[in-house]
Amino acid sequence: MASIKKVLIPAVALTLVLGLLAGYSIFKKTSPARQETPVGGQQVKQDDGKLKIGFSLPTLREERYQRDRDEFVKAAEAKGAEVLVQAANNDENLQNSQVENLITQGIDVLVLDPQNAESAAAMVKAAHDAGIKVISYDRLIKNSDVDLYISFDNERVGELQGKFITNLVPRGTYYVFAGAPTDNNATLFKKGAMKYIKSLADKGDIKIVFDQAVKDWQPEEALKLAENALTANKNKVDAILAPNDGTAGGIIQALAAQGLAGKVPITGQDAELAAIKRIVQGTQSMTVFKDVRDLAKKAAEMAVELAKGTEVKGLGDVNGAVNNAKLDVPSILLDPVVITKDNVDAKLVDSGWFKRQDVYGN
Repeated sequence: MASIKKVLIPAVALTLVLGLLAGYSIFKKTSPARQETPVGGQQVKQDDGKLKIGFSLPTLREERYQRDRDEFVKAAEAKGAEVLVQAANNDENLQNSQVENLITQGIDVLVLDPQNAESAAAMVKAAHDAGIKVISYDRLIKNSDVDLYISFDNERVGELQGKFITNLVPRGTYYVFAGAPTDNNATLFKKGAMKYIKSLADKGDIKIVFDQAVKDWQPEEALKLAENALTANKNKVDAILAPNDGTAGGIIQALAAQGLAGKVPITGQDAELAAIKRIVQGTQSMTVFKDVRDLAKKAAEMAVELAKGTEVKGLGDVNGAVNNAKLDVPSILLDPVVITKDNVDAKLVDSGWFKRQDVYGN
């Protein structure tokens, strides 16, 4: 019996070893090769042949950015591209992390609407280091060699606001609100508006008693600033420059608390539904309509072309250049439109931007 055990034990051991070796051999043959390669210590998916576009937005909290996303994705997918969307909730550090993630996912082109126009230059460099072209979307990325800028003529937006409000109120006390200091567009909006306001202020016709930026474009911040301005000036105000519809909403809330809503002309921008309702009701004087359907569609078309290998100089739609403090960036600039109570139907309802019942409630 002992001799049988001596024979069986080595045989069993040998069988187990051979089985393990055979299993290892089978595993090696049947396991698929990894489709990732390390770059900079991270795993990057190899090219699968499909155009892939990263679309990074500063937020989706505002109605207009939801439209940007939807229209961009629709236009890009219609051309056979896949879109990876990220929104940063107005957090530049989060946007930076999200862009890094998009790069590791093997995008061909990055379309970036920066939360911070200055710090976004680092994201452009990271994308370029990975061989990815970058489109600066809506907001200009400063101090970078960004490949293309697609937006509306943002200084013109401010000019429309400034011309409207000064024509309506050529003399009196003004409150001047500006957009987020981190947003280059806010600088351009104010620059355009002040061409009209400052000239009258220099003549003494207009007295600017309040002039301040609104952090992150937040309506709540605009509300607080407006409350403080009204208190400091004992409710004396004849006109208000508000940089967009969201901030206008916060300011109008402060005016309403003092019984002044509808009595003080106020500007806006973006043609948000809430703002259009206020315009119809008479508490907001105007807004500037930037049809992001056109903007997003154009950006998607250009992103696909760049992803295919087309050089920027080969894009026939480029119609200008905007300096970003480092270079004159090839640009595609679209035209904005003033919206008042008189043309809401023609410009927004008839064009399909809003449904009539959404605006008028019937």
